[in-house]
Amino acid sequence: MDKFIKSMDEMPLWAKILLALPVVDIVWNVYRLCKSIKNQYTPGIIVAVLLLVFSTIVWLVDIITIAVQGKILWFDDALTDNKKDEK
Repeated sequence: MDKFIKSMDEMPLWAKILLALPVVDIVWNVYRLCKSIKNQYTPGIIVAVLLLVFSTIVWLVDIITIAVQGKILWFDDALTDNKKDEK
C-alpha cells in the first residue's frame, strides 16, 4: 500500500490529471481509501468508501486541485501536515 501511495504522489502532473478524468477517477478514490487506511483515519475510510460508490462530481474537484496544488484534496493531508509541524 505504501508503494502505491508513493507512486501516485510521484506521478507527473499530466498523468495525475489523466487519472482524474471521469471513469478512471476511481484510481484516486482507491488512493484516498489506501491513504486513510494507512493513517488509521476512520472518517476518511468511510468517506472514501462512499466516494467509490457515489463519485460523480469528485473528478472535477480532483482535476482542479491537481492543476492548482499538484495533488488531490483529502482529509489525511491536513492530518499529516499537522504532524510535520509538531516535530
